[in-house]
Amino acid sequence: MAASRLHLVRHGEVHNPRRVLYGRLPDYHLSTAGRAMAQAAADHVAALERAVVELYSSPLERAQESAEPFAARFDQVPEIDIRLIEPTNVFEGTQMRRSLMNPLNWWHLRQPALPSWGEPYASIAERMLGIMDEAWDAADGGDVVMVSHQAPIWITHLRVAGLPLRHDPRTRRCALSSVTSFERVGDVWREVAYAEPAATGGAVDVGAV
Repeated sequence: MAASRLHLVRHGEVHNPRRVLYGRLPDYHLSTAGRAMAQAAADHVAALERAVVELYSSPLERAQESAEPFAARFDQVPEIDIRLIEPTNVFEGTQMRRSLMNPLNWWHLRQPALPSWGEPYASIAERMLGIMDEAWDAADGGDVVMVSHQAPIWITHLRVAGLPLRHDPRTRRCALSSVTSFERVGDVWREVAYAEPAATGGAVDVGAV
């Protein structure tokens, strides 16, 4: 038996007073508001009244902390999987606006379709769909929750929708603690729902590109 539905959940707001692109840097944790956002996401999935039988998380702290309300609500121990991690990017640890003012950094923007500043979009899609397929096949009925990051979730949306992976990161529809839900029929994934259960007005959301 396979899973019934798979939810990709983005982490909540991160404590980031300097507003740097933290990417894969360690020790970036949820803010107080971020923990409330993560709880709202778990409450939203619980309100669907669907059994959650598997829980996965990116290894980064903000994702593991966002998985905690799901673990408590559904009595699950999160499985940490590197494939759910934030993509690499050369601007990690910097303030993006300041970095773009430096002409030496413009070389990294030469091929936005890849993108040239970090992990290729095709690589992100491959690893995300890989873990989704594995988790779907391994589940004994019920739903699967995976806590990840904006770029991997949005790239998965584009690949499943058959859209070009090249995009402007500023246009992503993937708010903090949003829930993007999928089902698989045979070998074909389809997106079935998107929700923004958390109040994110005024939130700091500048962590990655």
